[in-house]
Amino acid sequence: METQLTTPTLSRAALAYQRKMTNPFIFWLAMLIKLPSAVFWRLKIKTLNTEKCEVTIPYFWRSQNPFKSIYFAALAGAAELSTGALCQLALAGKGQFSMLVVDFRAEYSKKANSKITFSCNQGEELFSLINSLKVGEATQLTMISTGKNTSDELVAKFFVTWSFKRKS
Repeated sequence: METQLTTPTLSRAALAYQRKMTNPFIFWLAMLIKLPSAVFWRLKIKTLNTEKCEVTIPYFWRSQNPFKSIYFAALAGAAELSTGALCQLALAGKGQFSMLVVDFRAEYSKKANSKITFSCNQGEELFSLINSLKVGEATQLTMISTGKNTSDELVAKFFVTWSFKRKS
C-alpha cells in the first residue's frame, strides 16, 4: 500500500506571512529592518508555499566578487533565505518555537555569473516534522537549497541544518 503525503493547509498567520513575504514592497521593508544584506544583494522571494520556496539573486555589482561571479556569501544568504522562509511559513501560527542554524555546508559546481534561483523543495517534510513536535521537544532537519542559473544548470548546493524546539 502506498502512503500519500497531504498538502498542509495554511493557518491565518501562515497565509499572512506568505502574503507579506511575496509582496515586493513589504518584503523589501522587512528585510531592510531584519536582514539588510538581503536588500543590498536584491534577494527576492519568487515562490513561497507549503511545498517549496524559491529565492533569486541577480548578478550585478553589489553581489559580484573580484572574479566576476556572485560572491559566495551572497549565494549563501540567498540559499539560507530559501530554507528559512519555508521554516517561518511552517511555524507561523503554531505557538512559540526557537529556530537556529546549527550546521551549514556548501558545494559549488559552476561559476555564478547570471541570475541564480535557489529552490528548497522540502516543504511537506518540514511541515510534517513541525506538526509532530510536542512542547519541550527539539529536533533538527537538514534542508537542501539548489541554486541554478538562467540556463537551468546547477551552480551550487547548500545544506542548511535547522534546529527547532517547541516552547509552548
